[in-house]
Amino acid sequence: MQKSIKQLFLGVDGGGTKCAMRLVDENSNILAEEVLSNSSNLQVNNGENAYYSVLQLSEIIFQKAGLDLRQDSKRTYACFGMSGARLKRAKQDFSKRNFPFAKTHICDDIDIAQIGAFLGKDGAVLIIGTGSAGLSIINNERFQVGGWGFNIGDDMSGAILGRKLLRMSLQAHEGLINSSELTKNIMAQFDNSAENLMAFSFNKDTKPATYAKHMPLLIEHFEKNDKNAIKLIEFEMLAIEKYIHYFKKNGAKEIAIIGGFGERLLPIIKQRFDKIIIKAKSDPLNGAIILAKRLV
Repeated sequence: MQKSIKQLFLGVDGGGTKCAMRLVDENSNILAEEVLSNSSNLQVNNGENAYYSVLQLSEIIFQKAGLDLRQDSKRTYACFGMSGARLKRAKQDFSKRNFPFAKTHICDDIDIAQIGAFLGKDGAVLIIGTGSAGLSIINNERFQVGGWGFNIGDDMSGAILGRKLLRMSLQAHEGLINSSELTKNIMAQFDNSAENLMAFSFNKDTKPATYAKHMPLLIEHFEKNDKNAIKLIEFEMLAIEKYIHYFKKNGAKEIAIIGGFGERLLPIIKQRFDKIIIKAKSDPLNGAIILAKRLV
């Protein structure tokens, strides 16, 4: 059966905490898909982590599909939507790496998210995950904001909110603000030691994804009406509102929320911003597949 397949299309969604891949045939039948819990941001470790993730996933997914990567990659058209590709140099450098496919297109993960969410039609999308960014396509005009990374951007991200949670927990620990079960839980992870928390913040292995991992705990305590969790979620909603206002001002009628943290927040976001928030028509991997098919 697989020998009769003339063309293969590979989509990659490389995020801050994971890398996902999907392989389909020319009729869009899914042959295999897989996810690795590896950071795939092009600005981390000069793109080495992302490159390793893509190569490792390629081996796994072709084997899973019953195909030979060395032979079948020659009829494969690939699109990689990678976090960190907002930086042109990072995208260009990654494009120069050695990939085995017939053609490879590298783009920002926001591009595959928007195309997947609206199947190539007009609309705005917000990625809210480890990082954050927004893109709207209206009458062939592009409105892109955010995506500038942890140090100077990512206003809506789980990484920024995770760092804010740790700062709040430290202040509560020192008695500067009222503590809560959430802040006590965080400090307990550091043996109730401000010094341990400080050492953690300076550790070279502490990355944006390390901060973002605290988001499930935050959501859990928000649902328990923890006062500090409520303050943090309000901070998040204000950050999201800024992007929604920007897109509405530029003509967006619908905004889709993408990303692991965004999906957890979706009921809260919909309640606050009502009908403009919609469910994506398909996922970013499908957006990557759509772009891959344009390479033929």
